[in-house]
Amino acid sequence: MVRETLGEDAIIVATREEKGGKTVCVTAAVEQHDSFDGDYFDRGMSEDDWAFDAEPDSENAVLEKLTDVMLRHSVPEEITDQILSCAAVIGLERPDEALHAALEHLFSFRPLPQKPTSTAYMLVGPPGAGKTLAVAKLAARGVMSGQRVAVISTDTVRAGGIEQLSAFTNLMKVKLRKASSTSQLKDCLEQARSADHIFIDTAGMNPFDTDAMRNLARMIAIGDIEPVLALPSGIDAEESGEMARIYSTLGINSMIPTRIDIARRLGGLLSAAHYGGLIFAEAGNTPKVADGLMPLSPGKLTRLLMPESVKKQEKSKAAPRRKQMVDAG
Repeated sequence: MVRETLGEDAIIVATREEKGGKTVCVTAAVEQHDSFDGDYFDRGMSEDDWAFDAEPDSENAVLEKLTDVMLRHSVPEEITDQILSCAAVIGLERPDEALHAALEHLFSFRPLPQKPTSTAYMLVGPPGAGKTLAVAKLAARGVMSGQRVAVISTDTVRAGGIEQLSAFTNLMKVKLRKASSTSQLKDCLEQARSADHIFIDTAGMNPFDTDAMRNLARMIAIGDIEPVLALPSGIDAEESGEMARIYSTLGINSMIPTRIDIARRLGGLLSAAHYGGLIFAEAGNTPKVADGLMPLSPGKLTRLLMPESVKKQEKSKAAPRRKQMVDAG
């Protein structure tokens, strides 16, 4: 099918399972020798979404820099190979351009909807992932937009779980509904159906505990609920990939990386997205509730993986200004 569509010279760059193994996404390409068209990357992106080095590099230098980035972030070898293969096929001359293009080809990005929706978004994940804070941030965004927000918590056993979330909802003047069983959760959803947004906080669950996963599956199945995985940034890549694969079997399609502001190795996020077939949605980049989430895009993820490119760009922009000041003096 790839050769019929793209021609005999086409190659398969990467494959990944999605929707818990029900479908497979195939990325294929044909090597191009034309000059780089900047508009390819500008679709729907602002100038602040990425910054590129000022000088082009040879193909080997680009691949070497990308390899260094992948090693620094402890990216699994399989994913590193796919990123390097994709970058080599596309043939761009700057490492951050090449990384941006590879991320755009290999991963999916879609922020959670901010318009009113009847779907309830349930934050799930391992203990300590930051689900409660993520729910508070989502609720605050809705309230600050003038929308009606309903918040439900099923985290009724953990000491302080309800109290932590209620501290935020009280400030926002949002009623916090509590559900300790699937039947109570169903009642809470019925009571909150007039809201523009419904967000559900859950207790942290061990993904390797079969009974815990069964209970979570029952909760997800009781209504129009879309589960979203909250996953801490900076944890082991193999651990992240294995957890994401298990959560994806429950129908989880999207992921919110948390604590991304304090993480220095993001290979776990790429591993979770790859092995779980997950879409990058928002990211928690500050402990503050207001404006505490940012939508992820290939450009923003490139900047997180290659922050040195931003510094170089800032220096290159600052140099002409300094020269002008000297000339004026």
